[in-house]
Amino acid sequence: MKRPKRTFTLAEKELVFDLWKQGTGYSDIGRVLDAAPGTVFTALRQSGGIKPASRKRNTKHLTLAEREEIRVALSAKMSLRAIARMLNRSPSTISREIARNRGRRYYKAVDADNRAKRMAKRPKLGAIELNPELKQIILTKLELKWSPEQISGWLRVEHSRRKRMQVSHETIYKSMYVRAKSIIHHSFTQHLRRGRPMRHSRYHRRSGDRSFTSIVNGVSIHERSKNIDNRKSVGHWEGDLVSGSKNTHIATLVDRKSRFTIILKLAGKDAESVHTALISAFKKMPAEYCKSLTWDRGMELAKHAELTKEIGIPVYFCDPQCPWQRGTNENTNSLIRQYLPRKTDLSPHSQQKLNYIATQLNERPRKTLKFKTPSHMIEKSVAMIT
Repeated sequence: MKRPKRTFTLAEKELVFDLWKQGTGYSDIGRVLDAAPGTVFTALRQSGGIKPASRKRNTKHLTLAEREEIRVALSAKMSLRAIARMLNRSPSTISREIARNRGRRYYKAVDADNRAKRMAKRPKLGAIELNPELKQIILTKLELKWSPEQISGWLRVEHSRRKRMQVSHETIYKSMYVRAKSIIHHSFTQHLRRGRPMRHSRYHRRSGDRSFTSIVNGVSIHERSKNIDNRKSVGHWEGDLVSGSKNTHIATLVDRKSRFTIILKLAGKDAESVHTALISAFKKMPAEYCKSLTWDRGMELAKHAELTKEIGIPVYFCDPQCPWQRGTNENTNSLIRQYLPRKTDLSPHSQQKLNYIATQLNERPRKTLKFKTPSHMIEKSVAMIT
């Protein structure tokens, strides 16, 4: 027997969004409300996972009680001005109220109040809908994989004297995720870093097992100098591997100060392949750009001592299960995933293609750089990598 369609009451919808904001999944929300996970997903999808604002009646609008007073006064054949004085309202307000609700003879308070509620739902055009030029710029930048926050910050800098060309990042997010408004087609979410069909809570987590191996004679990140921690100079790099399908990998390097990114093609994940790629990259840099390297405890950097001996660059290792100690690199890797999604075979991508992706990232404005680009923050005259 087919299960009847489940609908949520207003209170249940409030609970759905509150639980979603706390990081609760579809199945757990469904168990709380005795509903299928798909039903919960459908309820969230229409507004893109963003809780709609609670509807509140404007205090200046006529209330149901006042409309009932109008009905009684009309039955008593009172004049409009007398009704207005009784309710302490403008005569024009009373006149319009009666005219839009079938006139003196057929005016009904409940029908008038229900009509007012319906009319309050009428769609109101926002800043993006009212400005085709602004919308086109936003669409173009989204296709370049700029984040809404980067777009918003860039607009404030580029159009500092044109307020109508400025919009908040949250407005851009809502324009994509709230499908009911259809301002920007939801397919543009695929250009975002995460590519999710709806907004997720900051508490949303994925569980998974991770394994770690030991690095011999590795220098702990806690021995790193304060000068490296405070990002005062360029040349201090964070590095990691990005993995794809079919056991394919690339290496990423990002400068802690400028956020300048280098992506390296690897022959394999083994220590020799990674060592060869890093040696080649650092040898192309001036000495002042080879000050330190911070890595996790993966065995791909087992030849760190040889790297230090040959290039003269000290290598520091993070604590186990502490990816936030290389936060800049972790963030950059998630940006790279916009171009190279998970389960992508990385072997067909040439070094030239990886350089192109790195250039795209280095020419994107960053909030942490006050919406300047990494390319502007580092010496352009230095040939970082070919």
